[in-house]
Amino acid sequence: MSINDKTKWRENELSYEQVLDKYPDIPPIVALKIDVSRRGISYTDKAFAKVDPNVHHVEPYDYMIGHGQNVSPIGLFLRDGSVICQAHSKVYDWTYRDPYILDVVDDKLVIVDNDKVYEEAWFWEKPDFYDKFTSNGTPMRMVASARPQRITIAPATKCHFWDNPKEGCKYCALFSGHRAANDEGDIRDDKWFQDVEETVKEAIKQKGRYASYHMTAGSTLSGAEIFDDEVDLYINTLHAAEKAFKVKKFPVKLVASAFSKKQLRRMYEETAITTYTTDLEVLNKDLFGWVCPGKAKHVGYEEWKQRLYDAVEIFGRGNVDCGIVGGVEMAQPNGFTDEKEALKAVLSEAEEIASHGVSFAECVWNTLPGAIFMRQKTPSLEYYVQLALGLAEVRRKNGLNIYTDDYRRCGNHPNTDLARID
Repeated sequence: MSINDKTKWRENELSYEQVLDKYPDIPPIVALKIDVSRRGISYTDKAFAKVDPNVHHVEPYDYMIGHGQNVSPIGLFLRDGSVICQAHSKVYDWTYRDPYILDVVDDKLVIVDNDKVYEEAWFWEKPDFYDKFTSNGTPMRMVASARPQRITIAPATKCHFWDNPKEGCKYCALFSGHRAANDEGDIRDDKWFQDVEETVKEAIKQKGRYASYHMTAGSTLSGAEIFDDEVDLYINTLHAAEKAFKVKKFPVKLVASAFSKKQLRRMYEETAITTYTTDLEVLNKDLFGWVCPGKAKHVGYEEWKQRLYDAVEIFGRGNVDCGIVGGVEMAQPNGFTDEKEALKAVLSEAEEIASHGVSFAECVWNTLPGAIFMRQKTPSLEYYVQLALGLAEVRRKNGLNIYTDDYRRCGNHPNTDLARID
């Protein structure tokens, strides 16, 4: 398929400028972030030439991602301080839309589409701790990762919903490399917890860099009760990180499985955790069973929702989020075929869930290599803008706040980006 074939979609969708004209309440930078997340962004050779691995935050271990370069930055800054969590995007034969372009004009990195410059951009800077080692000789960049104002620990690299190949979430490419892996990399001993403690202590020496601590991993189904072993791993990892601080509670966000009320109380009472997110992914019971068959089999849609509500009892209103993959409700052949119907259904379900004190962290569905849905067509920019505005209004209507998922601490959720203009 030629690049010209990948521009035909423009005939059937509102352009970026047309969307801004139609929806004046969406800030242009937020709309641009959505569109870059939806379509991807490809770097020119001139843009790659601007990469300095000694300064910029690049893929770990000079990871080769198929673009013919030695390194690739993992994200971009924009002029308002917000971030784009998007690395260089390769164009595949199934790619439906052409991506934006990161180019160099007048010696500045700029985001370009159809030869028009939209925004200046900057690569993320590398965290100070990335070139250091723990006393065990472990590279600290293997222990923790970082966004511009958030440090992340991922204590497990495998999602066990993939243990049965037909039970993983169909949109997900995150764990595609670990679906057939054994569990040796997720067996954490005293050495690992020592590495976590030392890495966090080193990271927070960089004054002003971090506004929150974030922890997430794939689901672990084992234990006397489902997810018990996952809870134990999180608690032990948090205890190691907590040694770097001298307070009982600090801004900690956990993105994890749908824990029972007993497990949630353990997390809240035994650790510094302040906010909790668990992901329904798609706000529709029938589609949940198709898109996330493992979650549907082992927990179920209604029970997953109930566990969100139980979490509000423990963490409080505004401290519990439901992660969703915006747009995946239109995956075919079982999803919605009309954007208006899809939007109405999603926002109606969001309103019901939010009435219980649960907010939302919406990611933009992008078709990536390794995902079962990688050859699907995602919705229009207009749909995503309407969804972001709608979810933001649902949050405001229900008096919910965004503490650790805002534009600074995450930057990957269009609806929470809008919280800064409330």
